[in-house]
Amino acid sequence: MTKLVVIGLDCATPQLVFDKWLDELPNIKSVIDDALYGKMVSTIPPITVPAWTAMMTSHDPGMLGFYGFRNRKSYGYDDLYFANANYVKAKTIWNYLSRNRMSSLIMGVPQTYPPKPLNGVLIASFLTPNKDVQFTWPDDIKAELDQAAEGDYIIDVDDFRTDDKDKLLKSIYVMTERRFKAFRHFLKKDFDFAMMVEMGIDRIHHGFWRFFDKDHRLYEPGNKYENAIKDYYRYVDSEVGETLKQLDKDTSVIIVSDHGAKTMHGAICINEWFQQEGYLTLKEQPKEQTRLKMDMIDWEKTSCWGEGGYYSRIFFNVKGREPQGVIPQDEYESFRNQLIAKLEAMTDENGNLINNRIFKPEEIYRECKNIPPDLILYPGNLDWRSAGSVGTGSIHIYENDTGPDDANHAQEGIFIWRIPGKKWDKREDTISIYDIAPSILKFYGIDIPENMIGKPLI
Repeated sequence: MTKLVVIGLDCATPQLVFDKWLDELPNIKSVIDDALYGKMVSTIPPITVPAWTAMMTSHDPGMLGFYGFRNRKSYGYDDLYFANANYVKAKTIWNYLSRNRMSSLIMGVPQTYPPKPLNGVLIASFLTPNKDVQFTWPDDIKAELDQAAEGDYIIDVDDFRTDDKDKLLKSIYVMTERRFKAFRHFLKKDFDFAMMVEMGIDRIHHGFWRFFDKDHRLYEPGNKYENAIKDYYRYVDSEVGETLKQLDKDTSVIIVSDHGAKTMHGAICINEWFQQEGYLTLKEQPKEQTRLKMDMIDWEKTSCWGEGGYYSRIFFNVKGREPQGVIPQDEYESFRNQLIAKLEAMTDENGNLINNRIFKPEEIYRECKNIPPDLILYPGNLDWRSAGSVGTGSIHIYENDTGPDDANHAQEGIFIWRIPGKKWDKREDTISIYDIAPSILKFYGIDIPENMIGKPLI
């Protein structure tokens, strides 16, 4: 039986891997030889949740029914939940493989906590609350996991939004080293399909982007961390190389990320803007930067509010839908179009358009399960992030309201696929994240379900 190993590098970025540092990444470069590779277009939004699950199911966020890490459970104002594996109803690649009596090793793939039974081994991802809970399948491999990692297996670094850069850098390396060691240990157990996702690149982008990107407003030439990201990419490449050594010559390899990264100019305080434009009214204006809580809002005078993050989910206060809705349902669409026009006209502090992109969920998804946001906003086409706080005194801020963060997510990640004996030797920059699941099923000779929206690449 032909085998496939997927090495997921969360946030690995095409302009760095393919265009800037490829000659310094010999192991990844060796996979590219004869491979199909290029930019991979991610989900809207290009966020870890839902992107990895979309990749493994070939379902868009609307079909999956979650639109980011936090989602509305009801039309109540304060009823958000984290979308963990319990909310994933679509079948993943390993579900189909298990049904066909094939075994899988799944390690660190987002939205796999809490773990569900499969034919094989599953070690859940960074969304695991802590190691005291059951986060592996089967449960009794937890002790073996730490032994395989040659230390305490680290689910994720404690806090990547910190000013203690030395500690963060050390933690990322330790996490990555132990994850790859553990993966190689379990890989010896002869699985048909194996996949791991390492979060370190995402964490180092957010923590250290300002130190290497000359276009970042805080970049300082010759700083202590100037090469931190490049050195880490080279380290990850060496771990990829050690993993490749363990594979036999007939094993196929995919290296993939869920999205890319780009420099972050600052944050748009979306709820400050809503206040200035008359869409949002607070019972009492805070005197300092404060996280917006729903009980702070005067709902009878509020028509919409937003959530912060690398993009913004905007919610409307609709009469007959929300408890104290004010927007008549027959004016919903005209209100939405009016708001889009105003958001498109948003400027920076110098009066220059920042090029906001705004999406209506029903226009970008095949269907919209559960409760979608009324609008999805890319501030400055993701050159800016969204800050949900109020009391900032400005629409534009240059320090993230949730801690130091230098990079935003970009729409395109990387994709590299080598199949022994098959010569591609070409770059293809139109690969969709939805193409990967049907491609893997076809690789194994499994019929592609009609509800998968991607197309097979082979």
